[in-house]
Amino acid sequence: MANWPIIVCRAASASLEDRQDEREPERGSLDEETGEIVVKTLKTRSGVFKKLGRLAFLAGLAFFWTSCHHRAPVVPPPAGAPSARRHPSTRRHPPPAPAPIVQGEEGIASWYGHPYDGRRAASGEIYNMYAMTAAHRTLPFGTMVRVHDLENGDSVVVRINDRGPFVEGRIIDLSYAAAQAMHMSGTALVRLQILSDGPDASGGLYSVQIGAFLDRNNAERLKHRIEKRFHPVVIKTADHGTGVFNLVLVGQESTKQQAEDLASQLVQDKLATQTYVVRIN
Repeated sequence: MANWPIIVCRAASASLEDRQDEREPERGSLDEETGEIVVKTLKTRSGVFKKLGRLAFLAGLAFFWTSCHHRAPVVPPPAGAPSARRHPSTRRHPPPAPAPIVQGEEGIASWYGHPYDGRRAASGEIYNMYAMTAAHRTLPFGTMVRVHDLENGDSVVVRINDRGPFVEGRIIDLSYAAAQAMHMSGTALVRLQILSDGPDASGGLYSVQIGAFLDRNNAERLKHRIEKRFHPVVIKTADHGTGVFNLVLVGQESTKQQAEDLASQLVQDKLATQTYVVRIN
């Protein structure tokens, strides 16, 4: 078997400081007596590396000092500038727009007396069948209206203090005294002339009445059905003489036109067959 040369590393003795220095290998030489290849390492000068280390440290320190002094200055926001932090808005929403007054509305007028006399009207007043008052679905309470009978030419001035009538084609429900003053025996074709707005005419809220039930359970079932599509849906009670009815009202619109659009949508979606737009304030 051939004798392969054995590589042996020999290092000159060095102190503890020298052993911490880096060493660079030198090319090996063949020892003729032992046949071994001897590789010696040469000790580099530690002073050179110390100087280089100091230079590197000073260069880094200079870079750090320069970068600190060339940072962009922080400019505070001018006085009165809005903060980037979001705060809850304290702005008040504008009140509903005044309800438009429709002059010249034409339709059927009816009247009511007993058994409503002495009962509370929608405005909170006690209904007096001998006072010159009337019920209208959307005119503000307190509105003064001249009612012209288009059949006999008579007219009468009434004050709106109740809601109704809830019969298709009828536009106003007169008190017994107002009907007598116009010589009405039953119903009459009339035209309405608005004389003055009521005290609460600044903004109206309107709902769509889609049902009136003596049985509260029927009203609750309809309410539950409508709530799947529209909000809000409320039930209000009203004494119509023949009993206390539970009225199902849908929506809370700021204009009459919006309420009428809602009524059309309810009919289109087959959720109601007969609707009435009613002012609720």
